[in-house]
Amino acid sequence: MISYAQVIKSLWTTRQTRVSYPQLMSNLTALIASQLAGEPLRRIARRRCLVLLAVLCVIGITPAYGYNPNIESYKLYAHMKLLDDKQYRCLVTLWNLESRWNPKADNPKSSAYGIPQLLNMTETNPYKQIDLGLKYITHHKLYKGNVCKALDRHKRIGHY
Repeated sequence: MISYAQVIKSLWTTRQTRVSYPQLMSNLTALIASQLAGEPLRRIARRRCLVLLAVLCVIGITPAYGYNPNIESYKLYAHMKLLDDKQYRCLVTLWNLESRWNPKADNPKSSAYGIPQLLNMTETNPYKQIDLGLKYITHHKLYKGNVCKALDRHKRIGHY
């Protein structure tokens, strides 16, 4: 009898490489057959199979390239600098709006560059860009270190 863990592991393994639908479907078919044959309550077996099928559909339509470890490390670095979860969530939203955390983001309408989209920035190191962006927010007279105030201003006028 094939277990759910084995099928999920098989799905994950094939998702990491290329999806092999014949292999995937044979595992899924074997699981469904074993569940329907060995389960005394067929309704529970059907429910489990539907959940597994839903997981398969989600995995199938999710792009494999959606996760960027560099961006996640930039966010982790910013979180360590802020040490406040609310301020961090505001910062993630703010810089998602500004640059999508792309250290090479370039604004064609101004001289803004990098993750925080600071004017006249020449720094290419993403971690230094984060430091400079947080320093800007800390020393700006309107924000006084409050990232959520910078986000509110961005929502009102389109930049911070």
